[in-house]
Amino acid sequence: MYSRQDLEEIEDRSLAPYAMRSKDSKGRVYLDTEPEYRTAFQRDRDRILHTTAFRRLEYKTQVFITYEGDYFRTRLTHTLEVAQIGRTIARALGANEDLVEAICLAHDLGHSPFGHAGEYALNRLMADYGGFDHNKQSLRIVTELEQRYPEFPGLNLTWEVREGIVKHESEYDVADARDYNPELRGNLETQISNVADELAYTTHDLDDGLRSGLITPHDLEGITLWEILVHTFGWRGPLLPDMERHRMIRHLIGLLVTDLIHTTDARLKESNVKSPLDIQKLPYNIIGFSEEMQRRNRELKDFLYRKLYRHYRVMRMQVKAERIIEDLFNAYRTQPEILPNHVQKWIPIRGLERTICDYIAGMTDRYAIEEHARLHDPYLKP
Repeated sequence: MYSRQDLEEIEDRSLAPYAMRSKDSKGRVYLDTEPEYRTAFQRDRDRILHTTAFRRLEYKTQVFITYEGDYFRTRLTHTLEVAQIGRTIARALGANEDLVEAICLAHDLGHSPFGHAGEYALNRLMADYGGFDHNKQSLRIVTELEQRYPEFPGLNLTWEVREGIVKHESEYDVADARDYNPELRGNLETQISNVADELAYTTHDLDDGLRSGLITPHDLEGITLWEILVHTFGWRGPLLPDMERHRMIRHLIGLLVTDLIHTTDARLKESNVKSPLDIQKLPYNIIGFSEEMQRRNRELKDFLYRKLYRHYRVMRMQVKAERIIEDLFNAYRTQPEILPNHVQKWIPIRGLERTICDYIAGMTDRYAIEEHARLHDPYLKP
């Protein structure tokens, strides 16, 4: 049997000097005996997997609402794909895979129903009460809202996983790390998690967009990365069979990951970093694409924004989603007694608006739609 100490020694021997070791963790908020045969980051990963918030991701929107089809990504499958890509990058660069996986699995725990549309609605409704941000909500979930242990609130995760959640950044997410060394950027594992998230949603949103028919191969003509895929596989169209689409998306992920790994490896050597703190003190993120690939990726992301995220069918669902969230919030705020008893008990502690916000943010798409119907359809049982 490999004890925790054995696993920590294996980490020490196999990881790069700039990787975070579990034995060097700043620890947990509450006293918590570490397990006999798992490292601290392995335990964090496992605790995240067993949360209610993680299971709810199965029925939360990525781009397409869950009832639009069983084959589109949900927030859960997106999270799993982010973790897989993150682990691949981490292993190639000598980073701590367990820490990367834990951060990746937790990065979207705080997402509201209906994706970013739900987040925008809640943030607007909470403007006078501290706002709403899914990064901060993810941290609240793991430090407070998940009630699973009698000894402490939340999951009592290590500092490094909590810091990784707080410093999650992407094009659509801005970190607020005021309590987690805001003068330092994320460590290598956090930066890997961030770029794995963007890489995953870009490639897989393209896949889902093509599958749905909201974007077509014809729409993609002239997009450099798409033209590379067309040339690589000799596709002539006009139809794009599932097998061809699978091959192209898989190859696209490979192109992006390979460029990212080689570019980052070169930057690591040039920067001469020797420790995790060295990376955090750099004036730039060490993880990144080459300049050419960055331009190509930017072109594809701009295309997806124009043609998929702003497609009228997606926008119509966003309008519906915001209306559902707003109706629920206003109904609960006007008549708090219609909230379930287990929710009402938190009002004196957290305040009415924050309690309502926490409750709505934890809903799945399906539950929010059903709850909206229960509150507004007189023929449905309350």
